Amino acid sequence: MNQSLDNDTISYSRRIMDALRLDPVLLALLLILASFGSLVLYSASGADSGAVLRQGSRIVVALLLLVAIANVPLRVIRKFSIWLYIGGVLMLIAVMFFGEVGKGAQRWLNLGFIRFQPSEILKLAVPMIVSAYLANRVLPVGLKELVVSAVLVVVPVLLIARQPDLGTAILVGSAGFFVLFLAGVRWRVIISLGILLSMMAPLLWKFALHDYQRNRILTLLNPENDPLGSGYHIIQSKIAIGSGGVYGKGWLNGTQSQLDFIPERSTDFIFSVFGEEFGFFGCVVLLLLYLAIIFRGLYIAAHSTENFGRLLAGALSLTFFVYLFVNTGMVAGMLPVVGVPLPLISYGGTSMVTLMMGFGLIMSIRSAKRFLV
Repeated sequence: MNQSLDNDTISYSRRIMDALRLDPVLLALLLILASFGSLVLYSASGADSGAVLRQGSRIVVALLLLVAIANVPLRVIRKFSIWLYIGGVLMLIAVMFFGEVGKGAQRWLNLGFIRFQPSEILKLAVPMIVSAYLANRVLPVGLKELVVSAVLVVVPVLLIARQPDLGTAILVGSAGFFVLFLAGVRWRVIISLGILLSMMAPLLWKFALHDYQRNRILTLLNPENDPLGSGYHIIQSKIAIGSGGVYGKGWLNGTQSQLDFIPERSTDFIFSVFGEEFGFFGCVVLLLLYLAIIFRGLYIAAHSTENFGRLLAGALSLTFFVYLFVNTGMVAGMLPVVGVPLPLISYGGTSMVTLMMGFGLIMSIRSAKRFLV
C-alpha cells in the first residue's frame, strides 16, 4: 500500500515537472545548493537573519524567472538572441556616458525605477547569439564563422573590461569561447591563439591592465610582501581554509569569519567561511554538488535535438564551471582576486538572477526532448 502511494506521489510530481517544463534532477540540485548557500550565509553574515531573508526573496524571484524562461519555446529564444545582444551592447555603450560610478568602476545604469549592470545581460546574450549564428553552419566552424563569432564576443568583452570589470569580462569571454569550442574549433587554432596571447602578455600588462589589476597579480605571487595591505585578503582566506582541517570547526564556530578577519566574507570570500566551518570533507561535498549540476547541464546539452540547444546548454554549463573555478582558485590563493562570486552561495541578487535565468534556458532546451531521468 505504502509503495503504491509512493509511486503515485512520484508520478504526480513528474507530471507537475513536465507541465512546468522543468528538469527535476537539475532543479533539485539547484535547490540543494541554494539551501547550502543560505546556511553558510547565515554564518558569514554574523547570524543576520535579515540578510538570509533578503537572499531568500532573491532566490524566489530567480526561480520564478527560471520557470518563466523554461516555458519559452526554443525557437523564440533563438529569434530573441539578436535583440538581446544588440540591446545589451547598446546599454554597455550607454554606461560609458551615463553610467553610475561605484568603488572606482563605472558599471551601473540607473533608469530611475531600476538600477542594474548591463554586463550581466551579456553573460547570457553572448552565448545565445554565437550559438544562434553557428546553429545552421557546417561544423566544425570555418575561418569566416570563426572571425564573425570572435567579433561578437570581443566587442562586449572590451566594453566590459573598460568599466573596468575584469571578472565579468572573463565570464562573458569564456561563454563565447565555449560555444566555439563545442562547435569544433580546431586545436591548432586554440593553441595558436594561446601562443599569440602569451606573446602579447607584456603589451597587455603595460597598456591593458589598470594599476590595481597589476597589483593583484603581483600580490598573488607574493602576498606576504604586503600582509596588512594588498595581501591581506589572500592571507586571511588561506588561514581560514587551512584552519578548517578535515572536518571543520563546525557551523557558526569559525574564528576567522566570526572575528571579522575575512574580508567580503558574505560575498566573494564566502568559500573561505565554508572551508573553515566544514573543513576538507565539506568542501569536497560542495564541489561534488557543483560538478553534479555541471554534468547534468552537459547531459542535457549532449541530448539536445538541434545545434543551437546543444551549443547553448553546453556553453552555459561550462561557464558555470568557470564561476566555480575562478572563485575557489581566488580564495585559495591560486588566482588573482577578481569580482567573481561563488555561484548560488555568495550574497547578492544580480548574479543569482543571471545564473537561474541561464538554467532556465537549459531547461527550455531540455523540454524540447523528452528525458527518462
